[in-house]
Formats: sequence, structure tokens, C-alpha cells
Amino acid sequence: MFSASFLEIEQWAAEFLLPFFRVASFFMVVPVIGTRMVPARIRMGLALAVTTVIVPVLPNLPQVNGLSMQTYIWIAEQILVGISMGFLMQILFQIYALGGQLIASQMGLGFASVSDPANGVSVVVLSQFYLMIVMMLFLALNGHLVLIEALVRSFYVLPVTEGVVPASGLMAIATSGTWLFSSALLMSLPAVTALLVINFAFGIMTKAAPQLNIFAVGFPFTMLMGLLITWVSLEGFLGQYYRFTEFAFQYIERVLGVGGL
Repeated sequence: MFSASFLEIEQWAAEFLLPFFRVASFFMVVPVIGTRMVPARIRMGLALAVTTVIVPVLPNLPQVNGLSMQTYIWIAEQILVGISMGFLMQILFQIYALGGQLIASQMGLGFASVSDPANGVSVVVLSQFYLMIVMMLFLALNGHLVLIEALVRSFYVLPVTEGVVPASGLMAIATSGTWLFSSALLMSLPAVTALLVINFAFGIMTKAAPQLNIFAVGFPFTMLMGLLITWVSLEGFLGQYYRFTEFAFQYIERVLGVGGL
């Protein structure tokens, strides 16, 4: 008959639960999987399935001494690592939400907001359009599988016993806001510049001929040109997505304190 002592059962449970905290916290924050459209039970079930698969091959699983203070520290470290990795990928998606907001404000669609079912907030129509494209690209290019692979490899870079985020990783999380705003500006700059030139031209026409109601024609014309510029700019959307995704994984590497995954 199979027999095991209480200490052995405790060790087996700890070897499963410590990696599970990192995996579960990652799936609760990461885009697509961690959105409100995916129920929490499904996310927890996926975390259990992934943890069950990867636990037999994980290195340096610790010897746990009951519910000691060291155990709670390890749990907090795993949650911090998982949330940090998922948060940086969430920043990648928010670049397109912010870039769409900048373009929509310039073309006169800043008032047209819709409810985003993924995040439970209201965003402008153009931002929702960009988010839908990014989500489809993310799934079509197996981005979810790449994220799971990066999560599994993080256990080799930062084992459970050494799962604290280094100081350089914390600095990377702090500076990710700079990356968010600069990338959103870079994404929206061509359209914003073109619309600024159009509005500047209408301003000159209004100054030259005050009797003409130029802005009555300028508002729908600016909106039409904004939609046209957005349509034309979709040609380089895929290459831009590749570059932003590469930067996102570089930030994850900095959080883990390595040169590459």
C-alpha cells in the first residue's frame, strides 16, 4: 500500500503550491487570458493545469518548513514575479488604447466612447478598434503560447527559492510608464501631424475669409481625413506590433534580471 508521512505530504503540497502562486498571479493579470471576459474559474483551472505540467521539471524546489515566515516570503516573491510579468504585457496593449485616444481627440472622435468588455472601462471607438486588432494578432501569432513559455522559463532564471525581482527589474517596472507614453506618441504621431496640418490650413482659410463658415465644413472633413489616415496607416501596423512586442519582452527580461529568455 501507498503510505506517506505528514512531512512528505506537506513537502509535495509546497512543491506544487509555490509555483502555482506565480502561474496564477500571472494569468490573473496577463492580457486576453486575464481580462474580465475570461471567468476567474477558467483562469484558475488553466493555472492548475499549467502548474501540474511544469512542476515535475522545475529546478531547485525548496524544502518547506511548515508555515514558517520564509514560506510566506517565498509566496509573496512568486506573486510579485507573476504580476510583474503580466503587468508589462498589459502595458503593451495599453499603448494602442492611448495611441487611439490621441488620434481620436485630434480628429474629433474623442466624444465617441464605447464600453470595453475586456477591461470594464469606456474607451474611444478608435482605441477599441486598435485593441481588437492587437488581440487578434496576439492570438493569431500564438502570443499566448509564447507568454506561457516565457513564464515557464522564468522558473529557470528565477527559481522559487530565488524568486525576488532584482533592483533593475523594479526600475524597469517603474520606467515602463515612460515606454507606454513614448510608444503611444510614436504610434499616433503620423496621424496627429497630418490632422494638425489640416486644422492649420482651415485656420488660415478662416482668417483669410472670415465670412465663410469654414469650420462647418472642416469638422466632418477632418473626421473623414482622420479615418482615411487611420486606414492607410494600417499597412505598417504589423511591423509596429512586432517592435512593441520585442520591447515588451525586453522589459520582462530586465524584470527577471537576465539578458534573454
